[in-house]
Amino acid sequence: MKRSGTATLPLHYGKVPPWLYERMSVLGLSIVEVMLADYGKNEVLKRLADPFWFQSFGAVMGMDWHSSGITTSVMGSLKQSINPRSKELGIYICGGKGRFSKETPNELLIIADKTGLNGTELVRASKLSAKVDNTAIQDGYQLYLHNFIVSNEGNWAVVQQGMNDSDGTARRYHWHSENMESFVDEPHKGIQGINQGQILNLTASEAKESRKGILEISHTNSEKIMQDFANLILPAHHDVRASDVDLKKLGTLLYMTRENQPQNFEELLLLKGVGPRTLQSLALVSEVIHGAPSRFRDPARFSFAHGGKDGHPFPVPLKVYDETIGILQKGIEKSKLGNSDKLKSINKLHTIISEAEKNFTPDFNINDVIEEERQNSWRFGGKTVFGDAEKPSKPKPIQLSLF
Repeated sequence: MKRSGTATLPLHYGKVPPWLYERMSVLGLSIVEVMLADYGKNEVLKRLADPFWFQSFGAVMGMDWHSSGITTSVMGSLKQSINPRSKELGIYICGGKGRFSKETPNELLIIADKTGLNGTELVRASKLSAKVDNTAIQDGYQLYLHNFIVSNEGNWAVVQQGMNDSDGTARRYHWHSENMESFVDEPHKGIQGINQGQILNLTASEAKESRKGILEISHTNSEKIMQDFANLILPAHHDVRASDVDLKKLGTLLYMTRENQPQNFEELLLLKGVGPRTLQSLALVSEVIHGAPSRFRDPARFSFAHGGKDGHPFPVPLKVYDETIGILQKGIEKSKLGNSDKLKSINKLHTIISEAEKNFTPDFNINDVIEEERQNSWRFGGKTVFGDAEKPSKPKPIQLSLF
């Protein structure tokens, strides 16, 4: 079994406002559509099973970059937008939070009837992945969310999350059906997180005969295990700090989209007439779609696309968000008609910035960037769960130098 990784996150409560949730559904669907067209269904499943990519995906959609709430909101918004078009897209999302997770078996059997897949095996995979993380591996986290994502080809991914009341954290578990061997005999490539002491692990090879022993699992930082099994542990602080992002990647992005944009992007027909601020968001969305796995080790960087609903690092710029969605949707529609130039331009945007990073040494204060975004937030329709961004009465002078 390919167990792809975990993410340990600060517990975060609060409801996603409708003005953001609906946009998340549209943007999430658009990103998935482009990935399906360029890379196929199994790549979408593989991305969802990567904890670093998943956190970056949630951040670029305007969720709080570090919170446990990303899991529920991202999967809920995707289920809302993808399932009505599942027959066309070939991707189905089952389950959810609380009582909705218990509907997963019934949903899978209905999908099996429609697609000809083996519903019994899919239900078994769903139940076993949950049992392994909730019962066979007792690490202090009780599952409360289970999403099973399956393609019409029979490949699947699982995104599920548990809560630890004692330390106020949540842990997200990711599974991918690729290279499946066994659910009960060493299904994990490795587990890393905050050491919980001795835990019960009935999937270890030493428990092959009885699977009833209590085994001590030592957590390791082994480079080999880290390559096979991704682990994301996010800090408790809500604000975005320099230590949370790759400053070289962020600095290159800001410089190329703000200061060097007219000359370098003249050839990108899609982006003519688009302002630097929207270009910044498009570049980060493009990276989520086309970026290599190594580019998602700092999920906080992707919050510089559309901010966060609680105002960190800055309010969600609704005008920019809507313009980004509009550009993606127009590109998708034209691609369906045989003209893929717009989507190729978005891919090229990511390529140009990635190339520029090689010889770029930014020197800037990330707090200045955040302050500039906050002061300009009212221009872009900035909004948080607390209300609309207001025009500053006395703007602070900001000297922002990126190189």
